[in-house]
Amino acid sequence: MARFLTPAKIGLLALIELYVEGAVPNEGIIPVINFLASNLIDCDLSAAQSPNNSSNNNKNLTPADRWKKAESTLRLVTSIKDFETLLSPLAAADKLPGRRLWDRFLEKLWGLDSLHKLHEFFVAIPRLLCRTKEELRRLGLEDEEGELGGRTRLGRNSPFGAFVRRAHVEFVRLKFERVMELWRVFVRYRQPTAGYWARRHPQHGGRLSFDQVLTEGEGEWGQKETGELAVVAYGRMLLPAVGRLVRGEGGLEGGETLPVSSDDVEGLLEFQIEQIQKYGNRIPPQIRDRFRNFLKGSHTVPSLSHYLNFSDAWRSGDFPTSFDYLHRYFDYTMQNRDRLFYQYALMNLAIVQSDFGCHKEAVATMLETVSTARENRDTTCLNFALNWFFHFGRAHPHLVRELENNSMLGSGKETLAFLRVKAKETGMWILWSSALQSEAKLCLANGESVAVAFEHMVRSSQLIVERNMKTMMGAQISMAIAMWDRLGLSSMASMACQVFLSCHARNSVFDDELKITCRLAGLLAGKGKYEEAFAMLESLDQNSLRSARPNQYWHLYRGLLKLRRDLHRNNLPAVDTLLAQLLQTGPEDAEPDTVFIIDTLHIEALVRHRDFDGAFTKIDNMMANLGENNRDVALRIRLLIAKAHLFDEINRPEKGFTIAMRATSMAWRALNIPLLWQAVGALANVLNSLSEFSAAAQLLLSVLPRVLETDVSFTAGTLYNLLADARMGQAGQFFCTAVSDESTELERQRGRRRQREMMMRAHAALESAYKYFERVEEVEKQAEVLAKMATVMRGLGDEGLSEGYAARYLSLRREVERVNG
Repeated sequence: MARFLTPAKIGLLALIELYVEGAVPNEGIIPVINFLASNLIDCDLSAAQSPNNSSNNNKNLTPADRWKKAESTLRLVTSIKDFETLLSPLAAADKLPGRRLWDRFLEKLWGLDSLHKLHEFFVAIPRLLCRTKEELRRLGLEDEEGELGGRTRLGRNSPFGAFVRRAHVEFVRLKFERVMELWRVFVRYRQPTAGYWARRHPQHGGRLSFDQVLTEGEGEWGQKETGELAVVAYGRMLLPAVGRLVRGEGGLEGGETLPVSSDDVEGLLEFQIEQIQKYGNRIPPQIRDRFRNFLKGSHTVPSLSHYLNFSDAWRSGDFPTSFDYLHRYFDYTMQNRDRLFYQYALMNLAIVQSDFGCHKEAVATMLETVSTARENRDTTCLNFALNWFFHFGRAHPHLVRELENNSMLGSGKETLAFLRVKAKETGMWILWSSALQSEAKLCLANGESVAVAFEHMVRSSQLIVERNMKTMMGAQISMAIAMWDRLGLSSMASMACQVFLSCHARNSVFDDELKITCRLAGLLAGKGKYEEAFAMLESLDQNSLRSARPNQYWHLYRGLLKLRRDLHRNNLPAVDTLLAQLLQTGPEDAEPDTVFIIDTLHIEALVRHRDFDGAFTKIDNMMANLGENNRDVALRIRLLIAKAHLFDEINRPEKGFTIAMRATSMAWRALNIPLLWQAVGALANVLNSLSEFSAAAQLLLSVLPRVLETDVSFTAGTLYNLLADARMGQAGQFFCTAVSDESTELERQRGRRRQREMMMRAHAALESAYKYFERVEEVEKQAEVLAKMATVMRGLGDEGLSEGYAARYLSLRREVERVNG
């Protein structure tokens, strides 16, 4: 494998020479410079031509577009087609009829018709550069303007000038056998254009036109001898016939390698690793396979390829292979570096072990990382390890409880404060922003001031904007979505999701895009828009979902949405099937919050199966577990509301009074608005059971406008249903007044009028409840509401409407029975 020079780089040098000579027309300058820049310095100028074009290009950017650089590099190295695509549409600057810039480019390439001409080309390319002061002084010139004659010259330190200088130096250093190999692969690289070149220049269309020495010697040496000499010089390239190359069918024979240099390989390796680390995606299969073909021509495998294989195996979920490649990489890289980077090997190993569920081993490995980093005085590694321990402790508190008790830093707040200060001192801006976001999250989890949480978020946002840390926008917006959701502002949370997916997803890790997409799908499902939610999940990039963890999370969340829908439909066989799969997910396989959601849905399924003892036991176990691990206050509130609901299901709602009051108080202190309204609904249900109908109605009427802001249709339907119960209770009280012997005639008339008014209000509330239950396909509640509406209409004397509601109720019941078999 060559060190630097390849046929593609000779083509780039020829294109630079055309640009310097002024052969590129005005309309082609930007495309040519962009092509050169994108292949030499990884810079795309096309998106920067105008602000409008830039925004449109970025908006339509897909994850597959991120790999275009690798694809273009692979194409350029193996084929001359990219040069033709660029130059064919452009006319040459001399404006001759039928003459394209592609023709001028081929003149440069086919002008190199012998090994001697290739030497002359590389000897001459330094003339493209500006002369140094010493050269001007030696020539007795003040400047170069007089001798240039209007031609451009490249600055010696410009990107193009640096490339020309390196190409010249690398060619001078080559041994003769390497130069001969470069010439042979250049001939093969150029040969697909032989047919076009022969048509445009018939005088150069000979059998051995690719080498002028053979063409000129054919008359002197004879055809047979010249062919034998060509076979000796060009080897397997000319077998089984020279005519194959003449026809432009040059390709790879068995045993031949691609014209690739170690510089190209290292550049592709670094690019692929950067893409994996920056976006968390696996390498597309077609690029991976073509890159492996590149490495076949290398006698030595770059050590970075082991890290690339490790990253790909890790993302694919292959723990043994990733473990093996990680050891290989650090074994090779640390042969001459002693233990200087040993802590990073341990850190990578700990992260991999944690990702594959080996949590105890991960803790032990990270502790060794800390000790090694302290030994080497690596502050960056130490700060990262401490940050990892904090987040790991939040997810698995039982594994680090002993470490926290023995730590001088104390609780999580002190750890984050320490991290924030150290990150600021060492200039670790990403860690600083992450610490601020973690402090905001800790405030919400502990039910503390929302204003303080917002303060941390604003400081983090300022830091992200000042330091242009685009990759942190995913975590920042995720935290903002959680805060808006806690405040009951579903529209703001939905808007934040859409802003991220429209503007920031292309610069963020795929895990952030996946989680925010799932959050938006959850918001849509809460409104009853299940099809839109599933379409949102299906719209994610399929190559990104090839990674094991994102794929598992995607299937898990999709299963949760389907389980929620089946629970609303009361499709118990489907619910049991899904739960049998989801309950196998433990803390080692998913995030603790996801496991909690699965457990709460399991409780709801037990309630629908009328297994109240099982549901009660599970709630108690979960509450005990939350108390031991000091988890998010919102989770405890959810369990309290579930327990109050369980008492209602067994017709003992008054036993849940203290539980409902406690849940309401905790939600109010934590300012968790959606759970506050659910707790108020549980409290209103208790008040209804205690015949405090006026208090329940007053309570529900005060919160219903804010409930509608949350866009959770099931909660809104539940509260409207409870309001209808309260109104019917009030109607019953007015009926008692109307039929009481102690009431005057005026009081009786007023009682009958108020009774009818309350029943009409109950009917209106039931209609609203039915509308919201119908949105989320909650069939049990729909049936309950229809039965109540039939009863209300019968009480109001409207037998026709009552019969209609009764018929709809029976039809719905038959449908449920048919689904459940």
